[in-house]
Amino acid sequence: MITILMFICICNAITEKQVKAAVAAGAHTLRQLQAELGVASCCGCCAETATDYLPGGRYAAHQTVHVLDDQVAPAANDGALPARFTEVIARRA
Repeated sequence: MITILMFICICNAITEKQVKAAVAAGAHTLRQLQAELGVASCCGCCAETATDYLPGGRYAAHQTVHVLDDQVAPAANDGALPARFTEVIARRA
């Protein structure tokens, strides 16, 4: 398994995963991210990118769920499939 880390803050070695975890734990402002992680507390070049992960930001987690109950007719070979289908669309702005 290969793990790829995307660094948001190079100065403090803060990864995208850490920023997402802080937002999921309740960080809603850049000041809260700075206090928790130290992001954007050195040169400040990462402040805009870090802000994009906050609620309402460009990289905030967006997920739309559509239920396709009777909209999809079963095909001849669909006998083993359940009658209810769910389509999940994850969007990144």
